[in-house]
Amino acid sequence: MFTRMLKLRLLNAVAPAYFFMATAATFILHFGFFIPTIFPNPDMSLRGSTTLHMVVFLFLMFNALGNYIMTIKYPAESANETAVPVCSPHCSDKVDAHYLLNGRHFCKLCKKVILKRDHHCFFTGNCIGNKNMRYFIMFCIYTSCTCLYSLVLGVAFLTVEYSISFENPLTFLTLLPLSTAYFFMGTISGLQLFLVLMLYVWLGIGLVCAGFCCQQVLLVARGQTWCQMQRGQLVENHNPWRANLKDVFGTRWILGLILPVQTAETCSEDAQKQD
Repeated sequence: MFTRMLKLRLLNAVAPAYFFMATAATFILHFGFFIPTIFPNPDMSLRGSTTLHMVVFLFLMFNALGNYIMTIKYPAESANETAVPVCSPHCSDKVDAHYLLNGRHFCKLCKKVILKRDHHCFFTGNCIGNKNMRYFIMFCIYTSCTCLYSLVLGVAFLTVEYSISFENPLTFLTLLPLSTAYFFMGTISGLQLFLVLMLYVWLGIGLVCAGFCCQQVLLVARGQTWCQMQRGQLVENHNPWRANLKDVFGTRWILGLILPVQTAETCSEDAQKQD
């Protein structure tokens, strides 16, 4: 148990650092390499395309980081419960939190009581629950879009700068092992190998965030949480899926799609639904 918690705490510290490093690398590559190379000295016909690419990237990055901050700013912890429940050394719960009552969980990593807990997000370093689920979902959406958009620009950069053709579908599958071999042979530079690695990072993060987002939206529509699914508990939710989505995304959900702002009223603990 101690070794497992130590690993989880280490992951809880490393994951946010990894996220910020990947974000900084994406930002530097985009404005330091991609745009200047793909659109060198743009004339009037290409200036509009250059501006459009920059605006789209900044919009995606702004929403991804904005919703990331909002996820941390509005934690799902209980404001009325400051006492930390004592967890027995023989606790049968093998995960990072144990169930209390009335939809409340005690997270062993946050050391706080969480309302309607869904899961603990290591990239944000806190739990996802009733208060920050909307921001977490939008964070996943815009992170996925940013990564996939950067992937497209990265492929375009490698095509223009290094004359790498991606017409053959197998090119992407063999790009990393061949680039690694060429790097140790001294054929390509470290920058080119780093760009190839970032392509796979963007692809992986983009697909994972997209799949995770679809899962979370489905759970919200059904009125369930990931903790309930882990316990094998099916909730008899009598509210229609539209009401469940509205409870998370609020009445101003369209505004929340384009700006990282609060769109739902914070519910009181007494109004929380029971598991």
